[in-house]
Order: sequence, then structure tokens, then C-alpha cells
Amino acid sequence: MDGADPAPSIAQFEIAEACLPGAGLGGYALADEIRFVFSHGEGPRFWDTDGKEYIDYTGGAGALILGHSHPAVVKAAQDQAARGMHMFGALNDVAIRLAQRLVADIPCAEKIAYATTGSEATAYAMRLARAFTGRDKVMKFEGAYHGNHDYALVSTFPKAIGNYPDGQADTGGHPAATRSTMMVAPYNDLDTATRLAEANAGELAAIIVEPVQRIIRGEPEFLAGLRKLCDRLGVVLIFDEVVTGFRIAYGGAQAILGITPDLATFGKVIGGSGPLSVVAGKAEIIDLADPAKKGQPDYAYFNGTLHGNPVAAAATLATLDELAKPGTYDRLNATADDFCAEAQTILDRHNVPAIAANVGSLWQFLFMARPPRSQADMIAGDASAMRRLDTEMMKRGQYMLPGVRRFMSCVHREAEISETLAALDATCKSIAL
Repeated sequence: MDGADPAPSIAQFEIAEACLPGAGLGGYALADEIRFVFSHGEGPRFWDTDGKEYIDYTGGAGALILGHSHPAVVKAAQDQAARGMHMFGALNDVAIRLAQRLVADIPCAEKIAYATTGSEATAYAMRLARAFTGRDKVMKFEGAYHGNHDYALVSTFPKAIGNYPDGQADTGGHPAATRSTMMVAPYNDLDTATRLAEANAGELAAIIVEPVQRIIRGEPEFLAGLRKLCDRLGVVLIFDEVVTGFRIAYGGAQAILGITPDLATFGKVIGGSGPLSVVAGKAEIIDLADPAKKGQPDYAYFNGTLHGNPVAAAATLATLDELAKPGTYDRLNATADDFCAEAQTILDRHNVPAIAANVGSLWQFLFMARPPRSQADMIAGDASAMRRLDTEMMKRGQYMLPGVRRFMSCVHREAEISETLAALDATCKSIAL
């Protein structure tokens, strides 16, 4: 109303625009009509600094599997913070307890090495594979996101598909020399991956793959075929489980696929929303990071100020305790399945040409006729219509980054699901897609 004080976010955005590139914290900047400043969260909901309430389906990019400010996680972090928030250059007792648990809980983990972020973990995994094999090249799959480093940002956001195995740079400042060590193949296409791997067998150190790429399910025969291919060629198989680890299942997707990689990377859920990630795998590979090997040709350097951070380790242990309770994943995945079935009914009733796709608790509205198998399918979908729908849902208090996969959490209940379905129904009525 006239004379009313401006919303707090107006002044906050003025500061952000003066101090931060794009007034953001990374690769996402919301349109002016839906942007906000986060204030606080509890369970499946959060509030912005203007007091608006949202149901959160972005979930800290998947890290918040227990929702915001879960009491057990908060207590564990607070208790450890009072004991000590950081230790560098020496072991801490909490990191040791977590390492022992992860070795027991992750199928491929004979040993683990700590890092800070998922991006660090994938970069370290590639380094370990190169040190172990003495080869330089790594194969990734078109459209896969393996972090923010130069080796990862190759054909992650391609505008067109093909030209395998050459990849496209996804960022300015990307060295051509780095890009030349990365090979790209289409996801869920074992024949092409095999042909390219065999042609480069003498140079190929590793194949890195997500068991679920964005919202694309890795077909069991594809993932099992990669395991056999790597065994035959002496190549390291890396599962990037930064997203799927302890979300698709306890222990990661590998725990239910029955396929054991040589190395696997974990973050997000592992970390308890804090600064911690892990590379897990065969002891003979992980041991290349042993500081006692410094100066040897195959030593793989690992180091970071926050590696094994005790507060994040304590939060992770508390998170794992909750996730290990009987029935947790059955309930979580059933919530996503039921939601997507109800959402599909609404989309169909309004003749919206979209699907509500999910793989476990990962889900997204996609403007295509059937679930995607590859990046080619994603490019063929109507991305503009998808973003319009997501943007309108944001206006109705449903936090889902436009065009980006989202997550169900263990604390989304009937009330949240009903509100979101009502918002979808209202959105479909209000716009022509």
C-alpha cells in the first residue's frame, strides 16, 4: 500500500547486486518475478525474508533428504560445534567413526577418502584413476553433471548432440588441453560406449557414470555392460553417486543394482548438508592418496582445509541413523510415486502435454511423451513450456528451480502433497501450454 515500508528483500537484493555476480551464489539466478531471499526453514517448508512460505522440492540440491533443520541433525551439529568446529592436519574422532560406518555401508568401499564437495570428489576420483592406470583419458556421458571443474564441464549442457567422442566446452576459460582428455558418449548406449572405449583402450583411465543421470534412469544392462567393459579393458569404473548416494537407497544405487564400481563419489546426503564428500572404493586405488607415498610417481594428491570436517561428519552420522530406520526408503519412494501419479492425472485432465517423471524420490515435470533415455530426448523436449509451468508453480509457493530436477524428502507429508497438487491444478487452469 502507499507509504508502506519496502519489503526487506528489496534492500537485500540491492546489496547482492552490488556485491555478487548476478546477485546469486552460483549457477542459478531466478527471474525477477519469482526471486527471493531465503530466511529460515523447518521440515519440508521454508520462508523468505518477506515472510512468504514455500514448500521446498529443491532440497538443497538433494542434500536435505530429512528436510530443513531436522532435530537430530541440528543437535548433532550443535553438540560437535561446542566440542570443536574444525581441525586440520590431524585426525578427528568423528571423521574416524563416519569412515568406519561408510566402509561398512557402501558396497564398493574397502576404504574411503574425504573431500569437501561433490565436485572435489569427482575430480579426485578421476585423479586416482589416472594415477592407478597411468593413462590420461576419461569417458563421461553426454548431459551428465559431474561438478564444476574443467574435466567435468564437457558436454554437460550441449546445445546439440553427437560428434562423439569429442566434447563441447560448457564454460569460458576452459583449457583445450583439459577438454582433449575427456571423451563423451551417449547415455544408455552401450554399443557406442564400447566402440569408443575399445578404440582408445590404451589411453582410457576411467569411465565415470551416474546411475541416474539428472532424471534419466540408467538401464541395468547398460550399467552392467560398463562394468564388464571396464573389467575387460583394465579401465576404472567410477559411479558418481553424489546425488544417488543414500537417496536412491541406503548405501547408494549400487546397493540395489548389484553392480560394484571400482570407485564411487558421494556428497549431498553424505555431508548432512555440510562441507563434506567422499571417494569410496578399492583399497589399492584409494591408498594411492596415502601421504606416505608423496614423491612416488603414482601418488595422488588429496588435501583440503575442510576434509573430514567434524561438524559435517557428526551431521552425517545423525542423518544415516535416521535413514537406516526400517521402512524409510519404502515410504520416501512411495510418496514420490503416488505424487507423480496424481500429478499425471491433473496434467492429463488439462491436456497438458507433459509427464510427471520420477526415479525413486527424484522427480520432474517434462514436456515429452515418455521418460527420457538420453540427453537427445531431453533436448527434444519443450524446455520453454517446462520452465513456464515451473515458474507458475513457484509463484504459488512451490520451490522448484525452473527446468531443474527436484527431490521428495522424508518429511513431505499428505498436507504438502495436497497443497502442491492443488497448485498444479490451478497452474494448469491459468496458463495455456
